[in-house]
Amino acid sequence: MSEVATAREPTLAQLARYFLRLGALGFGGPIALAGYMQRDLVERRGWIAPDDFKQGLALAQLAPGPLAAQLAIYLGWVRGRILGATVVAIAFVLPSFLMVLCLSALYVHAGGLAWMQGLFYGVGAAVIAIIARSAVKLGALTLGRRWLLWAIAAANAAVVALTEQEIIWLFLASGVVVLAVEWPRARAAMIVPPWLFAGIGGIATGGTLLTLFLFFAQAGAVVFGSGLAIVPFLHGGVVEQHHWLTDQQFLDAVAIAMISPGPVVITVAFIGYLVAGPVGATVAAAGVFLPCWLFVIVPAPYFRRFADDRRVRAFVDGVTAAAAGAIGGAAVVLGRRAIVDVPTALIGLGALAVITRIKKVPEPLVILAAGAVGLAVWSAT
Repeated sequence: MSEVATAREPTLAQLARYFLRLGALGFGGPIALAGYMQRDLVERRGWIAPDDFKQGLALAQLAPGPLAAQLAIYLGWVRGRILGATVVAIAFVLPSFLMVLCLSALYVHAGGLAWMQGLFYGVGAAVIAIIARSAVKLGALTLGRRWLLWAIAAANAAVVALTEQEIIWLFLASGVVVLAVEWPRARAAMIVPPWLFAGIGGIATGGTLLTLFLFFAQAGAVVFGSGLAIVPFLHGGVVEQHHWLTDQQFLDAVAIAMISPGPVVITVAFIGYLVAGPVGATVAAAGVFLPCWLFVIVPAPYFRRFADDRRVRAFVDGVTAAAAGAIGGAAVVLGRRAIVDVPTALIGLGALAVITRIKKVPEPLVILAAGAVGLAVWSAT
């Protein structure tokens, strides 16, 4: 298989078509998307050598940002360097971005309708179950039996649950603690239509757009782990700091991203749309994916030299443990808003039971089913 995998070289057009299709149809989260790439590009088509895929996966795990998007960008870099990375990044993100843009417009213009409120009444509870499950899965996958990592995860979960925000310096400190314990030697002016800038609060200013870009660029630069790892960071900034959205609107944003294909982090486009319309969605998406792109194309030529450095991995282990804890804390914070009565509690428990016991059921299907139940309950009351 390795001979075939290294012999065939796709064109950029072929890569773009593949990642457009994956971005449009790829459900299941970052691990599932990475699995699709391995199956399609390494095993079936032989476009990517197995060693290149493994190195791309390692880089995606080490660098902050969404894992699936960074892996895709690295594979594009392998075949076309900077141009290939850029083409793949756009192709992979574009389908889900356009879908979220359409859903955002529908939400803004129909958000006050009873059926929309009822739908998200059930969806919010299911999202809490999925976030909680994601924290458990990330912890089980990355923390193992290392008591220090579990202690860091628990501490971060408690901080997020109590303060209702993600503290970045605590993330970085978590990485330093693990590094220090395991490696003591390392201590050391155009005219455009106004509606393009219109969100739920009216026309956004240039200052708001700049703040949007800088905030989401920061999110993309400091968040490790799965796509849901960005949720607690976003909640602290979007709801608590800038007051762009209410808690319910933020939950709706997470739900929108989870029922659409592609990377979960595309939820930022929904948030950007609500703040500043289509331009806000574009600015937010560009902000969060720019660091992701840079964290791939800059170290990619030199990555093989330090990919297996245990000091680097020790630091990343600490940050990943913090991310797992933060996701758990976010489930507590958002759960206080989404689980408001007996029906939502039952919907949340039902969703958790399904995704835990029946693992083949896609999470978007669970969310849609929860929305249908919520709509039925809402209509009956």
